[in-house]
Amino acid sequence: MTNNSQPFNSPSRPAVTQSHLPGMTPRQGKVRDVYDFGNQLLFVATDRISAFDWILPTGIPDKGKLLTQMSCFWFDLLKVRHHLVSTNPATLPLPAGTDLSLLEGRSLVVQKTRVIPIECVVRGYLAGSGWKEYRASQTICGISLPPGLVECDKLPVPIFTPATKAESGHDENISFEQMQRDIDPQLAEKLRDLSLSIYRQAADYALKKGIVLADTKFEFGLLGEEIILIDEVLTPDSSRFWPLDQYRPGHGQPSFDKQFVRDWLETQPWDKNSPPPPLPEDVVLQTRAKYVEAYERLTGSTFS
Repeated sequence: MTNNSQPFNSPSRPAVTQSHLPGMTPRQGKVRDVYDFGNQLLFVATDRISAFDWILPTGIPDKGKLLTQMSCFWFDLLKVRHHLVSTNPATLPLPAGTDLSLLEGRSLVVQKTRVIPIECVVRGYLAGSGWKEYRASQTICGISLPPGLVECDKLPVPIFTPATKAESGHDENISFEQMQRDIDPQLAEKLRDLSLSIYRQAADYALKKGIVLADTKFEFGLLGEEIILIDEVLTPDSSRFWPLDQYRPGHGQPSFDKQFVRDWLETQPWDKNSPPPPLPEDVVLQTRAKYVEAYERLTGSTFS
């Protein structure tokens, strides 16, 4: 595995922004590199961070490890079938010369499934694109909501608002009826009910830890006819986590994610249509600290 990030990212170790298995080419997402081993996949969560649909040139040290270990925590806690097989990449027939030390803590060996091409989004609070749509039409994905709600209000009940990937790679909100036209209608109903059930379980748990789970997205695959929870789950990259003691509806909330990154980028002379600037050290360290805090508050464990 190679390391090509900024040297100041951490006093002890730099960020890992690129993985490497000799002779293998991964499928790369914004954060994860995915290696195909037949019936199983190796997910390597790098320390890359994205904002405004750009992968930034500066990584966040340990971000991939934090996301991986948080997903493992939720996979263990949730009462649902998932794709995680092992956190030990050495269970796979890795190529000779693989550097296991840089895979440690950031790797998942998972069962390959037939991926369902729908983002299963659940919203418990009115934020993000949901707030934008509500202001325009008092709906989210075709679901009518009560009048008079303000930004970040808690919704009367959690709602299922699916999304699909457009050709540009952006998530595109769709109605449940559209989802039923895109995939099997009975499968759509099962995914909706399962997503809402997982969200309620996770939100109740998080609240006890002093964290509001405002919304999240799940991905599912099929093993035969069985629905399997896949990808990462309930991390700051896939969810909005807010500190309960600072929650005040009526405006945006402080959050356990890349808020510092987005806020800093908004102050820069960057047009969002060209490569973004590198992040300063204080933004990197503050962002890392937020990921660590989310992990430690939710899991009750110290990150090391």
